[in-house]
Amino acid sequence: MQLSHEHHEMRRTTLRVIEDHIHPDLDEWEKEQIFPAHYVMKKFAEAGLLGIGKPEQYGGLDLDFSFEMVFAESMGNVRSSGIGSAVGVQTTMCTPALVSHGSEALKQEFLVPTIAGDLVGCIGISEAHAGSDVSKIKTTARRDGDDYVINGSKMWITNGVQGDWICLLCNTSPQGGPHRNKSLIIVPLKSKGVSVSRKLDKLTLRCSDTAELFFDDVRVPASNLIGEEGQGFIYQMEQFQEERMFVVARGMRAMEMAIEETIAYTSQRQVFGQSVLSNQSVYHKLAAMQTEVEAVRSLLYRATDAYMAGEDVTKLASMAKYMVGRMSMSIPSECLQFWGGQGVMNENWISRAFRDIRQTAIGGGANEIMLEVVAKSLGIHPGRKNR
Repeated sequence: MQLSHEHHEMRRTTLRVIEDHIHPDLDEWEKEQIFPAHYVMKKFAEAGLLGIGKPEQYGGLDLDFSFEMVFAESMGNVRSSGIGSAVGVQTTMCTPALVSHGSEALKQEFLVPTIAGDLVGCIGISEAHAGSDVSKIKTTARRDGDDYVINGSKMWITNGVQGDWICLLCNTSPQGGPHRNKSLIIVPLKSKGVSVSRKLDKLTLRCSDTAELFFDDVRVPASNLIGEEGQGFIYQMEQFQEERMFVVARGMRAMEMAIEETIAYTSQRQVFGQSVLSNQSVYHKLAAMQTEVEAVRSLLYRATDAYMAGEDVTKLASMAKYMVGRMSMSIPSECLQFWGGQGVMNENWISRAFRDIRQTAIGGGANEIMLEVVAKSLGIHPGRKNR
């Protein structure tokens, strides 16, 4: 993946939106534990950044996936991962199946205004008992005439408090097994029977509105089905690859920024008559951290090239997601250590980075799940015969 002048221009555009419209109010949003989702989405939409890879006929830029990754990496510059997660849901998580498999009517009703920033979308997969194991979800959608009647709940739903619609994974049949009985259905969140039971209080992503949602006999038109009934699990597995690469791109840049700020601080902080950075144990550690970031960047760029060539990138994307997840458990912590007492002060961004980046090892597929996926792709998982 080679970066062109156009890629760099997209990065500059993204950074301008972040500096002009996000950072001035970000600390207040963190304190309030919510950000104005419609305002933020509209600002990114006005810059053309919510439909980078989407077809022009729906308001997108119709650019290749490498531009999506440049945007995702640039989002790592936001000094709160809560914003990056929310925007990533809008661009890369709730819309891919709609673009690939949705009807023209659904695209006009939901995709067009979402790219325009007029609607805020969510993705509804996880449940309290089914996070990593998607096949175990219990939410159901029963066909009743021209409608689906939906019952169940969803947990950890980003944008769930302020969102306008959700791409919901449901069980639509008692037959077919856990991989063939699921469908994706668009549910407007103002529908009768949809309720936000609570806005979740989190250690991380503080300004992101994350909800627990309940669905009590919610009726939606059967035409809100995305693609074919029973194919929802497959559609979702396809989407996961883009989601995981988005998480990798954003996460590696956030960690790189933590390294950069730690270098700047330790070069000024004096201990026993010399800068902290002048200690070999410090600069060696920082050099090793940056090496890890560059290694995962190379893996991500390779996966991006393969994805654009139409290859199955499940293994590469999962490897990259595992690597960035593992790094998220070490790099922010090690950086914070070099800040001393200042590292645990909320007035310094490194303390927020320590909390926010840690979630990278969980969201979008926990480290352990990524290793399961990689093992299966290698044919060494005991649940699958060696090939």
